[in-house]
Amino acid sequence: MNAPRWMKTWLRAAAIYNVAWGAWVVLLPNSYFAWLGMDAPRYPELWQGIGMIVGVYGLGYWVAAGDPFRHWPIVLVGFLGKVFGPIGFAQAILKGSLPLAFGTTLITNDLVWWIPFALILWRAFEASGRPETDLSLARLDAGELMRTLRSSHGRTVYEHTVDAPHLVVFLRHFGCTFCREALEDLAENREAIESDGARLLVVHMGSPKQGEQVLHAAGLEGVAHVSDPSTALYRAFGLRRGTFRQLFGLRSWTRGFAARKHGVGALVGDGFQMPGVFLVESGEVLKAHRHANASEVPDYDELASCPVPASR
Repeated sequence: MNAPRWMKTWLRAAAIYNVAWGAWVVLLPNSYFAWLGMDAPRYPELWQGIGMIVGVYGLGYWVAAGDPFRHWPIVLVGFLGKVFGPIGFAQAILKGSLPLAFGTTLITNDLVWWIPFALILWRAFEASGRPETDLSLARLDAGELMRTLRSSHGRTVYEHTVDAPHLVVFLRHFGCTFCREALEDLAENREAIESDGARLLVVHMGSPKQGEQVLHAAGLEGVAHVSDPSTALYRAFGLRRGTFRQLFGLRSWTRGFAARKHGVGALVGDGFQMPGVFLVESGEVLKAHRHANASEVPDYDELASCPVPASR
C-alpha cells in the first residue's frame, strides 16, 4: 500500500529541519543561549551532543519518507521523543531549573510535528492490519459468496440457510475482548436461539483450525463456522472497517473495562473490522444488525425470533 504524498512531504521537511537545527547547535553551541540572554552552558559538548542526536534523527526521517508505512518504527521513536521532550521541560519549569523562554525551541522541534507524526502512525497501524484482497472473491456479491464459501461442516453458507434460518454472526478478531464476550453470550443464548427455530453460523477471520479451537473453548462445539480472512463476506454484508470513534471511543473504553474478565489475545485478522449479526433464510437476509461501535451487545434472541423481511 502506497503512502499518501503528504506523509513523505512532512517527513522530508522534518529531516531537513532536524539536520539544519543539529548542525546549528553543533557549530554554534552558544548562540541560542546568547539570543535568550542566558549564560552559556559550562559543558557545551553536552548541548552539541543533543544537536548531533537531533541531526541523526533527520537522516532517519529521510529514510522513513521513502516508505512511511514500512519504516513506521522510525516515526514512532521520533514521535515519542517529541512527546517526552516537552514533558521533561515542564518538569524543569516546575523545579525552576530552566526559564520559560528556553521552551521556544520546543515549538519547532516538537509541537508542530505532533499531529502529522500521529496521523502517519495511525495510518500505518491501520494499513498493517488490512487483509490482502482475494480477487477471486472480491468480485462476488453476498448471494454468490454464500454459494461459494463453505463452512466447517463442508456445506456452503447458502445450503445451511436453506435447511433452516441461520443467525449468521460476524465476529471481530479473536484477540478482541468483545469477540470473546460475544462468544460467551452466544453459548449462553444458544438454546434460546435454537428454540426459536434458528441455527448458529459463525464467520471469523482466523483459519479453520483456529475457528474450531476458539469455538470449542467457548462452549460452542458443533456450531458451523466459516473462515473469511480476506473479509470478502464481511464486506458483502455491508460490514466495514471501524472508525477511530467506533473502535476506540469512550463507550468502547468503558465497556472494555466492564468486560475485562474476558481478557485480550493475539490479533487474528483485521483489528479494524466491525462485527454484525444477520438472520438469513434461503440466502435472504430477514434481519440485520450492524454494530454502531465495537463494544455493542446485540440482542441475539430477538434477532433469531419472529423473522420478518428486512432489506440489507
